Parts: sequence; C-alpha cells; structure tokens
Amino acid sequence: MDYLKIGKATELSGRDYKLYRYLEILPGLFSWGTLLGLILFSYFKPIWIAFFIIAFDIYWLLLVIFFGIYLLVAYCKMRKNVKLDWRKKCNSLNYKNSNLKKGEIFSDYYHLIILPMYQEGVEVIRPTVEVIANSGYPTDKMIVVLTVEERGGTEALAGAKIVQDEFKNSFKDFYLTIHPDGIEGEIKAKGANQVWAAKQVKKDIIDKENINYEKILVSVFDIDTVIYKDYFYCLIHKFLTVKNPYRASYQPIPVYHNNIWQAPFFARIAATSNTFWQMMQQIRQEKLATYSSHSMTWKTLVEIGFWSTSMVSEDSRIFWHSFCYYKGDYRVEPLHYPISMDIITSNNFIQTAKNLYKQQRRWGWGVENLPYLIFNTIKNWKEIPKKLYLSRIFVQIHGFHSWATNAFIIAVIGWMPIFLGGEIFNSTVLSANLPIITRTLMTMAMSGLVLSAIISTILLPPRPKNYPLWKVIMIPFQWITLPISIILFGSVPGLDSQTRLMFGKYLGFWVTPKNR
Repeated sequence: MDYLKIGKATELSGRDYKLYRYLEILPGLFSWGTLLGLILFSYFKPIWIAFFIIAFDIYWLLLVIFFGIYLLVAYCKMRKNVKLDWRKKCNSLNYKNSNLKKGEIFSDYYHLIILPMYQEGVEVIRPTVEVIANSGYPTDKMIVVLTVEERGGTEALAGAKIVQDEFKNSFKDFYLTIHPDGIEGEIKAKGANQVWAAKQVKKDIIDKENINYEKILVSVFDIDTVIYKDYFYCLIHKFLTVKNPYRASYQPIPVYHNNIWQAPFFARIAATSNTFWQMMQQIRQEKLATYSSHSMTWKTLVEIGFWSTSMVSEDSRIFWHSFCYYKGDYRVEPLHYPISMDIITSNNFIQTAKNLYKQQRRWGWGVENLPYLIFNTIKNWKEIPKKLYLSRIFVQIHGFHSWATNAFIIAVIGWMPIFLGGEIFNSTVLSANLPIITRTLMTMAMSGLVLSAIISTILLPPRPKNYPLWKVIMIPFQWITLPISIILFGSVPGLDSQTRLMFGKYLGFWVTPKNR
C-alpha cells in the first residue's frame, strides 16, 4: 500500500482505516472540545475561565504586534523584489555564483506552465496566457498546457480553442488537452485534471523530445492567475541560487487585484487578509507550505508520482506528499514576489457571500492534510527526523485549531463567565473588571487593523476611471468590519470543515466561479 497516495480513511482497511479515521476526528474534536469545554467551565469554574480570557487577550495582543512586525518586513521584501531587475540578475549568473554547470545559462531551463480550467470564459483565460507570453522571458523555453475538464461542456472547450489559436505560435508549445470525466479512482477536482495534463505532456512532448527532467520547472496556476512581468526570472533566479534546489517548491504571494474594484467590501477584506497571511508566512519559512498557484521541479513531480487524484486540497498536499516522500528533506522557498488573482464576486450581495463562504470552507478543508501527515509519521517513525516531523505536526494542529476557535473565544467565550457564572461570580471584583480589561486589550489590538488598512491601501492597483474617488477613500474604513468577517468567513467555515471531516462527510471540490 502506497500510504503517500492516501486521500481519506475510506481508501484503507482494517487497523489502518481505524487509525486514519481517529486522526480525521482529531481536529474537529479538539476544536469543539475547546469551545464547549470553555463554556462548561464558565458555569462551574467562572474564575478560572475569567483568568484564562484575560491571559488569552494578552496573548492575542502580543500576537497582533508580532504579526504586525512580520507583515511590515514581508511588505518591504515584496516591494523590493518587485522593483528589482530580475532579467539583469539572471543574465549575471554563471557557474561560479549559482547552481549552473560550466557553460550553462539560465535560459537552458524550460518552464512548463499548467493551467487547469473548468467552465471559465475567454475573458478569464486570455489575460492569464497573454501576460505569460508578454513577460519577456524566452518563450521558446515555455510549454503552456491548457487542460479543460470534459464535464465543463462544449462552450468551455470552444473558449480554450480560441485562446489556443491566438497564442499557438507564442511559445515552444501550446498544448490543449481534455481531461475525461469519470476516471475510476478520481474525484471531480483540479488535482485530477493536473495529473492528466502532466502525464499527457510527458508522453507527447517531454519524453518524445528527450528533454532533461532536471531542466524543467513546473508552474501550476489557477486559471485566473495573472503573473507580474518578471515572475519567471525571479523563479529561475531563486532556483539557481538556493541550496539543493530540487528539494523545494517555490511560492509567490497571491494578491487579489484582478477584479478588486468590482468586488464587494467583505470579499475584498477576506481576500486581502489572506494575502497578508501568506506574506507573513513567507517570513516564517519553517511554517510555510505550498498554496494555490506555485512552482516546483519536474524531476520531483515525476519521482513522487504527480498530484493526488482523490484530494480537494491538492495545492498543499503536493508539499506534504513531497515532504514525506523525502523523509522531511523538502521545503518551500518563498519568492517574496506577487501574482494577481480574482476575488470572489457574483451578480448580487447574497450570492457573493455564499460563494465566499464556500471558498473559505474549501480552504479550511486543507485540514485533511493533518491526519495524512500524522498517519505517515506513525508509519515511518523509525526512518524520519522525529523533531522536524513533530514540529510540523504541531504547527498544523495549532494553525487549524486557531482558525476555528480564536475568533469565537474573543467574541463569544469572553462573555460566558458573566452570563453563566452566577451571582457569586458576578459579585466579585474580577467580574466587574473582566469587561474593562478585555475591552482595553482588544482596543489596543485594533492597532493591527490600522496597519492592515494602510498597507492594503498602498497595495491597491490604479483606480479605474469609472470608479468614484469617494469609494477609494472609504476602503481603509472597511477594515472596521474585520472582526465580523473573521467569524463569518473564518472561524465558521473552518469549524464547518473540521466537523465534516470528524463525521466522515467528505467535502467535494467546489470550483470557485470567476466573474469579471
């Protein structure tokens, strides 16, 4: 049994099935146990919980300060990298100051760009391909693969063919493939589409032309991904200057600027918050995993057997698969360089909110990687660097638990001792001071909102001519809604995902609608 290909407990049997199911129950049980336990103790031991709430609020304030520092550092790094002339830096590389062999140059390496799509129209596909073609990188070293879902229908295929006809002479190869529906063992998800495309291009182009696997970098982009001009120069420079480059994935920073002026404020706040989180994670490399659009080496991809075809969160699973395959000798290299993507939008306010919730729930479904990581740690206990694995497991547990519980603890649990503690507790000095202390600490923590508002405003792309100036002025003030957004589009969908996993109600892949 190849445990590195496991998607869920139902793919196993016997003791392995039971163990994996216990591990799938763990995240939701931990989160619900925390919330219900705090409520229960608010009734029986309100003084304990009151002190806990004060300690937690102090912890939250320190966390805001800590994250604020990291956000500033990340912002400065990203701004610096955007301004650098990466083409010039690549041209100055030689075998003495890089991983190049004598006589090689950076443009000896190929870029394979895989673009999985479902039912997106030409208005979404064309900008993605166009910026790649106009990026200035040698296009004779680019293989672009547009892979269409058969279940997407004839209209989606027709749109893909229009784009192929427009750009068929712009690259070394522009390969269009159709992923058949209903292949046994696959779920209807992006990962299965990517595997199909990779195997087809391997057979029809890479192996046929005998291209060296070690000289191919693979970038898998969501179809709405619009790269910044020097992305491929930045990527190849990082690859050629880091140690052990084949044991790494390469992660840009997703910013959601494609349709930011059309998106409603709550969707904009949620998307920008995600950008800030990804920026901060790039500073903390030991906590970084791949997310959404990213790059890796073809050599690694072939060695591990491509992406999972039974996973929803294939963009992060590919990292954990590689991490376990190489016994911990795999990492994510941060690029500190942006790519632009779409914010959730729809025809009306309510539908946009529903779509945003579904998107956040799908992101929260990344918790499925936690039982996978723990299970493979147990199975390979004698062969792995235990400290490294346990550290990674702790980071994942802490991250998903915080996602599901922190906002509830601050907004709801903090009031429970007063509501449930009874007359004896409410007659104490601690009861009288608890709201004052909490309000003071949370007011101080609001400084994080000010920083977020400032940086998000600085990052905004140029204002369209038809967009009124007063709306731009109001954008920083929209961050006041963040505490509500964190609950509705953070903790609730996160807890939803963990609860579904806990009860074995596996989430299917929900394709984010693209509206421009």
